[in-house]
Amino acid sequence: MEFSFGFILSIAIAIYLAIDAPKHNRNPWLWGILGFIFGPIVLGIYLIKTGRKVAGWIILIISIILIILVILLFAVGIFFVMNGFSGY
Repeated sequence: MEFSFGFILSIAIAIYLAIDAPKHNRNPWLWGILGFIFGPIVLGIYLIKTGRKVAGWIILIISIILIILVILLFAVGIFFVMNGFSGY
């Protein structure tokens, strides 16, 4: 379920960037591909570069915080697996 949500979100971001990029004299293929691969981070950067700085910074900061949280949770999980987590 999470994979499909992330995939749909990446497709939606790519389509938005590909449609909106020509309005700001940007390459739609480049922004569409980057948006599909990197998702919300590229959306935030795009919004900052096209003058919508507040929305861009909000999206960029939230995306970075979520990525850091996922990395930390993964690291904690690996730590517990390697050290033999005992629930008691």
